Amino acid sequence: MKKFSRVLALLMCLALIISAAVISAQAADEELADAAADTDIADTGADSIIIHVDSPDKVPYIYYWNALPTNKECAYPGVKMSRDTLQAGGTWYTYTFANTSKINLLLTDGTQNLSGQISKELTRTTGEWWYRNGRFSKKNPYEADDYTSVDMRQDTIYFVITTRFYDGDTGNNVHCWDDAKANNPDSDPAWRGDFKGLADKLDYIKALGFSAVWITPVVENASGYDYHGYHALDFSKVDPRYESDDFTYEDLIAAAHEKGMKIVQDVVWNHTSNFGEAHLAPLFTKNYDADLADIEACMVPSEELLSYNNVRTAQEYYNLKPQQQYDSRLQLMKQTQGFTDMVSYDKVSNPNNYFHNGYFASLNWDDWTCKFCQIAGDCVDLNTENKAVADYTVDAYANYLDMGVDAFRVDTVRHIPRLSLNKWYNDQINAAAKASGNNNFYMFGEVCCRFSQTWYRDNAAESVQFYTWDDSAADLAKLSDGTDPATIKKNLENTITYSENHVSTSGQPTSQNAFLNGINYRTPDYSKSSGMGVIDFTMHWQFDSASGAFGAALGQDQYNNDATWNVTYVESHDYAPDQNQTQRFTGGTQTWAENLDLMFTFRGIPCLYYGGEVEFQKGCRIDEGPNISLANSGRAYFGDYLEGSVNTTGFSQYNNATGTMASTLNSTLSKHLQKLNAIRRAVPALQMGQYTTNSNYVSGNMAYIRRYTGNYNGKNVDSLACVSVTDGATFKNIPNGTYVDAVTGTKKTVTNGTLSVESTGKGNMRVYVLQNSSSTVTGAIGPSGQTYLK
Repeated sequence: MKKFSRVLALLMCLALIISAAVISAQAADEELADAAADTDIADTGADSIIIHVDSPDKVPYIYYWNALPTNKECAYPGVKMSRDTLQAGGTWYTYTFANTSKINLLLTDGTQNLSGQISKELTRTTGEWWYRNGRFSKKNPYEADDYTSVDMRQDTIYFVITTRFYDGDTGNNVHCWDDAKANNPDSDPAWRGDFKGLADKLDYIKALGFSAVWITPVVENASGYDYHGYHALDFSKVDPRYESDDFTYEDLIAAAHEKGMKIVQDVVWNHTSNFGEAHLAPLFTKNYDADLADIEACMVPSEELLSYNNVRTAQEYYNLKPQQQYDSRLQLMKQTQGFTDMVSYDKVSNPNNYFHNGYFASLNWDDWTCKFCQIAGDCVDLNTENKAVADYTVDAYANYLDMGVDAFRVDTVRHIPRLSLNKWYNDQINAAAKASGNNNFYMFGEVCCRFSQTWYRDNAAESVQFYTWDDSAADLAKLSDGTDPATIKKNLENTITYSENHVSTSGQPTSQNAFLNGINYRTPDYSKSSGMGVIDFTMHWQFDSASGAFGAALGQDQYNNDATWNVTYVESHDYAPDQNQTQRFTGGTQTWAENLDLMFTFRGIPCLYYGGEVEFQKGCRIDEGPNISLANSGRAYFGDYLEGSVNTTGFSQYNNATGTMASTLNSTLSKHLQKLNAIRRAVPALQMGQYTTNSNYVSGNMAYIRRYTGNYNGKNVDSLACVSVTDGATFKNIPNGTYVDAVTGTKKTVTNGTLSVESTGKGNMRVYVLQNSSSTVTGAIGPSGQTYLK
């Protein structure tokens, strides 16, 4: 990613010329600009490149060279751009390159000074481009997005590690510093997939039927193995390794919205990298013109870090022993020596108390200490009980909401006290989403509880459901907004006491929000909701079998504020179900099919980790860090399965699939998912409905009634479905009428309030939908030729 700057070379030549000439710099600027002003003719033809620049404080100039198909170039510092009053918002200027398919350009302020460069050197291709706040995008950032968001429960989620999904731009591929240790070859660097590649394959995801894409964290990272994005260096900045010169994060969001799809951004509020954070602990800057695979070349230590280590240069710092380097970084981020002080008063170590400073000598994963200790060497624990930290975090992530992000998945939530989230994070993020125009924003947290029971080791405060509830006004008042050491100390002490006071599982709140009232839909009560949903770890841990996961859900759902919002999956980038938790799911195709049947028809929002549709990397260790190659892990590159193209005409609807993508879409589980997504999308009850398994209405093993009554995308609906997975069932005291099975198209008329369903076998099911004025199910839904759903 190194390159020699054309502008730097040009300025050196200009300096020699100017030193020999007796003219003013300003006069030279005007002559250069005026001379070049007519070198191109504005034309909005199809083969044009149109550049828009938002510049409220100066008139921008555009310097360009190396055009195709016919070369065009101008003298530095470029051509003065014209004011453009037709663009919405901002103070826009424009310039058009007619009959041009590609050109190199640089934005300047019209002076000869190197500091007058507004942008970096870029290559633009045919189309219209907008530049604002240091970033190019393919749409005017001020214009309203045409995409209309819906309730997240109407979506299903496809989860990708962006760098491991599909490589759309080989020019931004780069090794991690630890790639050599992992034996990741040049053909498969850790940073391989990118935003452009993901956008290229959105049609594949849509062909499977998924309408939302969860992507791993996008913020700038720094660690030896940071391809996954969970080691932040700057919360407020998109990591350039994901982007291309002609494709940004905003372009990915826009591309998803154009296809009617959502972007779910993974966010981390619990920790940063151990290389600091740009605003909370600025220990390094990253030089993107250097070799990013070489830590010593690209990571430039701050003067503070050098001074702390009594060295003067970066080379001297890197000559220190690795442990000394690491210890000094942590010493500047937090107080690491001794565990007696609750808060650091040291003016060198953690002067602002932005990080938890190691108050406890050991971490216990099963109690409140896990909220205040560092969970890994690359994860330095933020002081979430400091309002200054919360304010910065909220402000930084609100910018992504302004870009158009639709939802957040919040990492390591169990390592943040619920009290802090309810005080300073949840309401504030939800408000920021509404301010950005997203009234259907949703966030769900990872409350990692690797446990099979409802309550994690009989500790309510460490359990999944606990985080779906708000706190009382009295508890919230125990945290103060002050950021002085004494206030922070008191906040920490109160939070610890709060955690100890919420251990008991008795007296925990319950809710009927997920359950039908008899067989009727009830209006949910969200007055005590935290504003954050959860990943259903209890079901996840039991998905060695669908029946195990179903039983786990029935035992816990009353303790969730509303379990219809729970995100459910079989496996992830971290774990599989309990039996073989460190390996990608090994249960077999038929078990996969049965699990998916339950996920897509029971309450909750289904989610699939990339590759599950072909049992990708089955049995491989999911994650061993740099101790194994990525190709031998559950995070291997998936692009080989995605070569080719497909034309989508709707969700689960496509034609003209080519290459390996055609085979991938035709796999047993891919076809299964296409049909499941189509069925779920056609039946509002399966998306947003409450459920009952009450014996007055349902008799069967994995059998339930789902119903939703109310507004559905502007229409009033009454949607009811009787579902039986694998085994037979009898549904009683249900409305009379005609019921159509969305799987087979079979119709049954109910006259006595009873509907009987035959046993279908593992992997198969029946979904009988009541016909009424709001039902669109008149026959079998989704593609035929299924192995299991038939």
